[in-house]
Amino acid sequence: MECTDLYINGRWVPGAGGARFDVINPADERVLASVASAEIADADAALDAAEAAMKDWAARTPRDRSEVLRKAWELMTARQEAFARLITRENGKARADAMGEAGYAAEFFRWFAEEAVRADGLITRAPASGARIVVQHKPAGLAVLVTPWNYPAAMGTRKIAPALAAGCGVIIKPASETPLTMLALMPLLEEAGVPPGLVNVLPTTGSGALVDHMLHDPRVRVISFTGSTGVGRKLLKSAADQVLKPAMELGGNAPLIVFEDADMETAVAGAMLAKMRNLGEACTAANRIYVHAEVAEAFTAQLTARMAALKVGNGLEADIDVGPLVNAATRDKVAAFVEDAMARGAELRLGGKVPEGPGFFYPPTVLTNVAPDADCVHDEIFGPVAAIQTFTDQDEVIARANDTEYGLVAYVFTEDFRRGMQVCERLDYGMVGLNRGLVSDPAAPFGGVKQSGLGREGGHEGMLEFMETQYISASW
Repeated sequence: MECTDLYINGRWVPGAGGARFDVINPADERVLASVASAEIADADAALDAAEAAMKDWAARTPRDRSEVLRKAWELMTARQEAFARLITRENGKARADAMGEAGYAAEFFRWFAEEAVRADGLITRAPASGARIVVQHKPAGLAVLVTPWNYPAAMGTRKIAPALAAGCGVIIKPASETPLTMLALMPLLEEAGVPPGLVNVLPTTGSGALVDHMLHDPRVRVISFTGSTGVGRKLLKSAADQVLKPAMELGGNAPLIVFEDADMETAVAGAMLAKMRNLGEACTAANRIYVHAEVAEAFTAQLTARMAALKVGNGLEADIDVGPLVNAATRDKVAAFVEDAMARGAELRLGGKVPEGPGFFYPPTVLTNVAPDADCVHDEIFGPVAAIQTFTDQDEVIARANDTEYGLVAYVFTEDFRRGMQVCERLDYGMVGLNRGLVSDPAAPFGGVKQSGLGREGGHEGMLEFMETQYISASW
């Protein structure tokens, strides 16, 4: 299943310069594979291929495109186990997490197979002139897709599926830590009926220069990026030169608020999911946990017990709950967040120590009495650390939750539905989980506000990010 060259125009080819780089298994730090590294000439070849293939693909009926995406869903679902194993080997996440990602990734093909036939337009009549107003949606053009390492399958399919549904050709630049999953998807897309050249994959160690070059090619009309806010800002500046359509899913600093009337079992289970899904290596991970003082000790005790019961180890083993973080830099950053919080007065309830031996492991960790000025309150932890603070006043906790440049997702737990909806509406976030620790769904518009991004992925909106609206004023 492991393909390690570039995928351009339906063929496996080495990079133009012959360079390669190693992909490391984060569980044992051994080399998994040597992968071709793309250069500028490879990007030009991929753009040429995508341009040629898109002409026919965009002309196909929506139903034709839909059937190809439907077949891709069927094939990926049938091979969920194999994809999950590959995800674990290059990303580190536990088998159950990887199985969840593989299934979630496949669902984008099914959802956008259904959306491909629903790019609805409009015909109406201008009130003053009487002319007909005809509105339709057309493929925007070639799309550059830049995906992160934390969800090597799902972040790719979440972009590929709507782009193909819309009629666009794409060039994918996967993260250098985890390129194998996206490369392994290409034979499946071929089998599903995706024509050669329509989807191209360019792993590289020179991401900045390669992506910048493509964003300045006049054939490219869309840039879809998932990653840090810092990198997103740079891409937006490059995109401005060609006035590209940007879809940016950037950083997060998610608050999770537990009110005094919350159902404790629901709140703890939701916090576990929001915090520990993908080891906390997610922009949707609960980063700041605010618990009402009346229930703080009960919540903390139950959460700590649940965290302590998690088994750490190689994610390929069936009984493992928590695998390694993706690399040493990520592990060390998480450790630094914990050390900083403790230096500012936080109490360590669980974990907090890097284990000895190979692999980039960090244990499930619980901190209480976390100071408002701690680094982990203002930056994404991106690891299995629950940082708990308390509150007593609703207005106060809403203000604290909103006190960040980010606005991706928030979580609220309360048994008072009216209060819950009122709080959700006052939170400056693109998404809110109300009594739920999971918001991601292919059928829903995923995205944030403020420094957490532009545009939406999933839902009907996800396909429109790859389309332009055309208005025709007609008389007949």
